[in-house]
Amino acid sequence: MTPIRSQPAAPERVALAPAAARLLRSLRRKHGPLMFHQSGGCCDGSSPMCYPRGEFRTGGSDVLLAELAVEGVAEPVGFWMAADQFERWRHTHLTVDVVPGRGSGFSLEAPEGVRFLIRSRLLTDAEARLLAPAADGARGGGPGTGAGPETGTEAAPETGTG
Repeated sequence: MTPIRSQPAAPERVALAPAAARLLRSLRRKHGPLMFHQSGGCCDGSSPMCYPRGEFRTGGSDVLLAELAVEGVAEPVGFWMAADQFERWRHTHLTVDVVPGRGSGFSLEAPEGVRFLIRSRLLTDAEARLLAPAADGARGGGPGTGAGPETGTEAAPETGTG
């Protein structure tokens, strides 16, 4: 009998710093299910923006990079990125963190006196190899859903600072 070799688990593309997880728990209590979108635009557009799930409409030009599990939050928090931004950041691992300061008025954390930001690092060669087969990430959700993959594209990491 031939032994079965299991594939190593694919590394995560997006992670949460403990402070970000704490803030997400608080925002979830106030606003219900959540989602992130990172557009890659200038200024605050380069920071991840947190919205009530479905408030930001995703489409064919967006890629779902992760469904983040947050302890104490019943449902995952989707992390979406503009596809053109993803193309530039596909070789990076992202960590969502929180820092003091005021971010965009559209992101849910703005009134809290903090803002989300991305800390990034390059993927190792081993991580990149493991993620390559899974490079087809979900594109755009249904109208107004902010979730729900339609067609395939790369689901990879991004980098940047907010």
